[in-house]
Amino acid sequence: MIVGGASANTINKLATGISDNLALGVLNEAIGLGLPLAVLPFVNTALAAHPAFTRSVRLLREAGVEVLLGEGGFVPNPPNQGEKTLPDYPWETALRAVTKRLNED
Repeated sequence: MIVGGASANTINKLATGISDNLALGVLNEAIGLGLPLAVLPFVNTALAAHPAFTRSVRLLREAGVEVLLGEGGFVPNPPNQGEKTLPDYPWETALRAVTKRLNED
């Protein structure tokens, strides 16, 4: 599964196991089942610098989730600049990450 355009809110909820909607429930089950899951954030630099977000990314990675944040994935943009980064959003990176994991299993 690929979670694309993942907000800081989605990433924080997923990391803490909150399933307050169907999508998060399915994703939390996927983590528990060990299914290939790639999270491709769409956050700005201010949100990415928040301690809760940093912890959430670490927790998800420890749980085996491929969080594609930073070089080689999504590089956060300055606040109010997100629209400018949309044409180069790295969907292919997420697809490659999930495909690689499927081939390993």
